[in-house]
Formats: sequence, structure tokens, C-alpha cells
Amino acid sequence: MITDEELALAAAGAGAAVVRAMYGASLARVEKAAGDFATAADIEAEQAILGVIRAARPDDAVTGEESGHTGPDDAERRWLVDPLCGTLNYAARSMLVAVNVALRAGSGITVAASADPFSDEVFWTDGARAHLRRDGVDERLTPSPDSRLVDVNLDPPFPNEASFRAVKLLADPAFAERFGARVVSTTLAVAWVAAGRRAAYVTDGDLRDSVHFASGIALCQAAGCVVTGIHGQPLHTGAGGLVAAADQETHAALLELIGNQSQGTKRG
Repeated sequence: MITDEELALAAAGAGAAVVRAMYGASLARVEKAAGDFATAADIEAEQAILGVIRAARPDDAVTGEESGHTGPDDAERRWLVDPLCGTLNYAARSMLVAVNVALRAGSGITVAASADPFSDEVFWTDGARAHLRRDGVDERLTPSPDSRLVDVNLDPPFPNEASFRAVKLLADPAFAERFGARVVSTTLAVAWVAAGRRAAYVTDGDLRDSVHFASGIALCQAAGCVVTGIHGQPLHTGAGGLVAAADQETHAALLELIGNQSQGTKRG
């Protein structure tokens, strides 16, 4: 029987194939919330992913970005599927997207895969170690702060805007002195932290069971990154958010910069 990690890889690969094949075409859009939409590629990629999962694990619950929840809310095993993270990039013909598949079994993510359809790379974890698969060959992911590049998420919602805004972090002169800012606008950048291509990733928001972030967070944790909430608290507690950093020094520096915003709010 196929293992969970092999299934995550197969499902992400199926979604990535659809995304790659449909790239550049004039695609119908499905309007969602204000300013948000899905394309036909999102929907077809999710169908391909779900087909792979359901064929192998018909009794598992699934949460899909486009199709929503199936299975009981308290399911022991739930697949979290984001078929095209970076839809705006994709619609604008920018090749910065990810196909994310993760399995939550019990209280934690046990396997995950984040595929880049255009580099033919898949970042994956079995829950213990993180790997990059390219041309059928796996290599261990090794975080590194050497790039000094920090990717931030500037998209709403901003539940902690009274004490933290990512745009203010980028505007802080102390941030510019130490780091280089990047805004990739896809959670592929979270996988890049695990791979040593980014020094850190920062976002606000409630990320528990997030189809967007579950895979990247699991990759960072398995690779040995420092992963906490926005104020250094345990992940998915308190204010929520995410600071995923390659090492303790980078993580501490970002927490100090984020803390400066809170201090400024108190003084104001």
C-alpha cells in the first residue's frame, strides 16, 4: 500500500502537472471574496489532487481551498489541499506558485509536500526529515540564514494590526540594515526557508489547519528551523501568526523588530 508521504508527493505532483499544463492560457475566473478569485486551473488542479487522495484513502477527510470540507469536523485524518497558492501571480503569468498538500493526523501535520510546477521541484517531509525531490532524486533540506532575505506576507487579513503590520516591519530602518525584503506572494517562500533560499518568513493570521501554510510550516519544522507565532509564542496560540527562521539569531532579530511595533503602539 502507498505510504502517506508517497501519497502526498503523488497528489502534489498531479496538481502541479495541471497547473503547468494550463499556464499562459486565458482562464475563466470564479469570484470569491472581494478582490479574491480562483481560476479554472485552481479548480482542475484540486480535482486532480483529490482524485489521487480519494483513490488511495477514501475514508480520510479533506479540506480543499476550492471545494471546502468533506468528512467529519473531528476527523482523525484530514488532508489540507491548496491546489494553486499564488493565484494572482499565476493569472498575471508570473511563475511563482506552489501546490500544497498536507496530512493532519491527530493534532499535528505528519506528511506534507509543496510542489513548484515550473522548476519541477517538490519539497516534502515525512514528519521527521525534510527533503527536496528533483528528477527523482531526494536531498535533505538545510536551512541557512546566509541570504539574509526575509519574505513577508502583505495580504490581509491583519488580525494583529494594532501591534503588528508587515509593511511597518519592512519600513523599519533596522530591518533594512540587517535583512533584504522579498514579497513572493506564495507560500512556496515558506518552503524556501527550509531549503536555505530564504533566511525567514513572516506573516500575521490564524494559520491552524491552513491549506496555504500547513505544508510550509511542516517542512520548516522538519528541517530544523525556528518556528513560532508572531510574538515568539508557541505556534497556533495567542496572537497567532508565523515567524519561521533559519536559525535562532535570525528569529531573535525579527522578534525584536516586531516587538518594536508593540512598544511604539504603547507609547502612542
